Amino acid sequence: MQNALPPALTITPPDHPLSGRVSPPGSKSITNRALLLAALAEGTSRLTGALKSKDTALMARALREMGVTVDEPDATTFLITSPGRLQAPAGPLFLGNAGTATRFLTAAVATIVGTVVVDGDEDMRLRPILPLVEALNTLGIDARSPSGCPPVTIHGTGSFGQGRVEIDASLSSQYVSALLMAAPLGEGPIEIALTGKDIGARGYVDLTLAAMRAFGAVVEARDDGSWLVQPTGYKAADFHVEPDASAATYLWGIEALTGGRIDLGVSADAFTQPDAAAKAVLAQFPNMPAVIDGSQMQDAVPTMAVVAAFNNHPVRFVGIANLRVKETDRIRAVANELNRLRPNLAREEGDDLIVNADPSLMQSAQRNATSRIETYHDHRIAMSFALAGLKMGGVTILDPACTGKTYPEYWDMLAGLGVELTPTA
Repeated sequence: MQNALPPALTITPPDHPLSGRVSPPGSKSITNRALLLAALAEGTSRLTGALKSKDTALMARALREMGVTVDEPDATTFLITSPGRLQAPAGPLFLGNAGTATRFLTAAVATIVGTVVVDGDEDMRLRPILPLVEALNTLGIDARSPSGCPPVTIHGTGSFGQGRVEIDASLSSQYVSALLMAAPLGEGPIEIALTGKDIGARGYVDLTLAAMRAFGAVVEARDDGSWLVQPTGYKAADFHVEPDASAATYLWGIEALTGGRIDLGVSADAFTQPDAAAKAVLAQFPNMPAVIDGSQMQDAVPTMAVVAAFNNHPVRFVGIANLRVKETDRIRAVANELNRLRPNLAREEGDDLIVNADPSLMQSAQRNATSRIETYHDHRIAMSFALAGLKMGGVTILDPACTGKTYPEYWDMLAGLGVELTPTA
């Protein structure tokens, strides 16, 4: 279905619990980390269980443009052969709205001898990157971003420098991960320290450290806010990518709303990704907590918010200010679209999101009204609001193809569970 998706899909609520076996795709976050680290390692690395999606395709294409051989022998494997250093591309690197690829490569291309422009689409050009650019400048790297967002121009000399660099990671942990992954190519040890204790989704830094060590890096956590990285470079390795916990949240949401049972082939506690914490929250439906701190499971917040619309009592989501600088302003987008399902179903209060739960919506499967959900080119808005269509009649998802960013088979998965999806103009 993904290759020929219509402009919109209308969901018919199933009249039975949804059960079955679903294998989530590989983790986008881990795949893009492993692709970059393999490209920085001399030799051939094999990545298995990897995600093949728009975001990872953009990363792979950029690596090819910098002299790395990236082969794809099957649907979940990458073979990466690299001389251990990136080469200057012939033109700007275009990375769409892939935040991980854009932030990670902004740091990594500083190890190139030459000038590199890292750019994205109109949405990416609204996403802040100045804290990372300023940190690179501290290391003696000539990086410039006049708007504070992409495009970024980096004049590399082949060195990532050495010494201590401080970074404000309150907007995104990806800034820290970008510096960490490039640091083993420094001239000497590099200490990376937070300017404050606030960091968006700290668990993703742990994913970065694990992947770095798998490719031979030596990195030590000095305390809660600093890391020391040795100039070891990287070694080629075979690396298995675990399933995507963010994708799994939709399956856990399906279980909660329909009373079904979906076998993911992996238990929630086997994930190393922070979004897996959403499983315990969703399992409490229809009595989810009155206050949910989404700071360490940010990509799961849209899923939890849509499920919370059917909860027995209102839910306030806190610690989610960073959602305003994702693919879209997800706080505003979720509030807007919940209110499209029912007026005053949600509201913004500062950077908190309040969902005024209405359990009577669980009985609205046969209503005749139509809710056409705007997705804002954001895959997570499309996938999370599809869950509302499992309980409410008339839910139509606009631009369903945007799910290809991280979960190309999402609609096929729903259809495979027995959900009727009707193409709509």
